[in-house]
Amino acid sequence: MHWLEQFDLFLFDFDGLLVNTEELHFAAYRKMCERRGFDLNWDLSQFFTAAHFNASGLKEAIYAAFPQLFKQEPQWEVLYAEKKQIYQDLLENGQLELLPGVATVLQAIADLGKKRCVVTNSAQVQIEVIRERLPLLKTIPVWFTRETYVEPKPHPACYLKAIAELGKAGDRLVGFEDSVRGLKALEGANVPTRLLICPPDHPQMKEGAFSGGFYFPSFEAIPATFA
Repeated sequence: MHWLEQFDLFLFDFDGLLVNTEELHFAAYRKMCERRGFDLNWDLSQFFTAAHFNASGLKEAIYAAFPQLFKQEPQWEVLYAEKKQIYQDLLENGQLELLPGVATVLQAIADLGKKRCVVTNSAQVQIEVIRERLPLLKTIPVWFTRETYVEPKPHPACYLKAIAELGKAGDRLVGFEDSVRGLKALEGANVPTRLLICPPDHPQMKEGAFSGGFYFPSFEAIPATFA
């Protein structure tokens, strides 16, 4: 993996990039709707379409699917809090795995002593559960969770904060995302090398929304040199 030596600071998204938690997020939204009396009978592709393009996509899509849910509870923050608690419960018992190639890359970066961090929309309490279950994640020393920044992706604030705290002049930066929304946040933070890593059948690939970076279907597929 000679490409690792080309960079000084590695910026990682988390859900769906390093760990297979997207399915648990989807299950939590479905359970939240079910408890409110609504059947969110999407498939995973529909969930990705709603979630991966803009910050308010899921809110808009779920309320559009269930107008009566909006009448029942128009404050999305209340519904999102219910979803978060369900997700936390699922984390305790769900099947958690590092995605293909992630373990090799994280270990190699640690061995090289490179600067690295995670910039995620997940809450700190969720991250702690996952790191206990997947100890290799503890090799990443710095984590910017949802509590540490104000504007969600695609706003670049989260990555700008990470760069300000960890970077220095002349650093070669590289960022990794599994969504176009996250890729836009990297672009807004002026991260010059941006990688989108997701399955080739992801809806964001079908719709041709990807541009401005490198695409690979997994960490395993990254060649020895690409930039």
